[in-house]
Amino acid sequence: MNNIITDLYEYFEEVETKKDYLGYFYSLSEVIVIAVLGTFCGLKSIKQIQKWAIDERIRAFLHITCGITEIPCYSWFTQILGLIKPESFNKQFTKWVLTLVGGREKGTISFDGKTVRSTGRMKSYSKPLHIVSAQLAEFGITYGQKAIDGKGNEIPTVRELLDLLDIRGCLIVADALNCQKETVNTIIENGADYLLPVKGNQSTLEMDIADYVSDDELRKDMDSVTKTEKNRDRIEKRTAYTTFEIDWLYGYSEWEGLVCIGAINRHFESPTGISNEWHYYISSKKLSAQELFDCVRKEWSVETMHWLLDVHFAEDFCRVAEQNTQESLNIIRKIVLNSIRVYKNENDVKTPFSELMFDCLLNPQNIFKFL
Repeated sequence: MNNIITDLYEYFEEVETKKDYLGYFYSLSEVIVIAVLGTFCGLKSIKQIQKWAIDERIRAFLHITCGITEIPCYSWFTQILGLIKPESFNKQFTKWVLTLVGGREKGTISFDGKTVRSTGRMKSYSKPLHIVSAQLAEFGITYGQKAIDGKGNEIPTVRELLDLLDIRGCLIVADALNCQKETVNTIIENGADYLLPVKGNQSTLEMDIADYVSDDELRKDMDSVTKTEKNRDRIEKRTAYTTFEIDWLYGYSEWEGLVCIGAINRHFESPTGISNEWHYYISSKKLSAQELFDCVRKEWSVETMHWLLDVHFAEDFCRVAEQNTQESLNIIRKIVLNSIRVYKNENDVKTPFSELMFDCLLNPQNIFKFL
């Protein structure tokens, strides 16, 4: 058996099931390995993966490299994946991610949720399945996730995920939905810092920062940096401002650890007209204007991962009725995206994800360069 596959088995063998399963017919860890390898080939559904696995050439590959001699039928394959306890799978996934990082500083962690849209049209779901993910922004890889019914529960779910993950020494970035005092407390209690946008859900705070930044004299004393980008006929000028002078801010002491406020102005010019917009931020870390620019961009990391899930695996069209199976497939897809991302980063590879996965489909031995 391939040594890399042996390492994978070590993680998957500790995955728990929601009810007793003694592997009477097929091993749970073998089914997970088959699903992971099939997903590396860009296969989008359980049916495609199972059909790929029973091909004579792939059977031989699985037998020689993974020691797998029996392939479940589609029905058994689906049922076994549905037995997985997502919390347990996620725990093992997080352990595996830390081996990819290899002891390096985790840096910035971005949080955001994604709804699996197909579940909103299925009777087996009372609300669409919503999965909140934490992304190690510097590496472009997912660190952990937690599923909920509907986007309305995202705020407490982010707090639960913050408690589950080791975020010590990291900077947490998220969208304005999570600009909540209780969320800030959770971040600080877990030894991390935060950078959060301030919008309408904190209208008084937003208004106070806006008034400060709009004062020409006060703005002159703020640290600032400007960047201008031109894309065809469109010109975008962005200016960031930060200050640590916040004693004047009403109720600032209610925000645990708050030491810095910031703002980014985006000015657009195009043949259709001119637009101007402001975005405001609070942080428990003293950031320069340049650091504010850099950290705000890192929030997009998790959104890029969500885009990859839809583009390469058509996750929004996955019509699996069992929620456990949906969650397991989501984690499996992230295992694949993480592995390919690390390979691309370490080898400075510019080849698109789709092309790398197609190479795996043509020759499954190519999978091992990512593991």
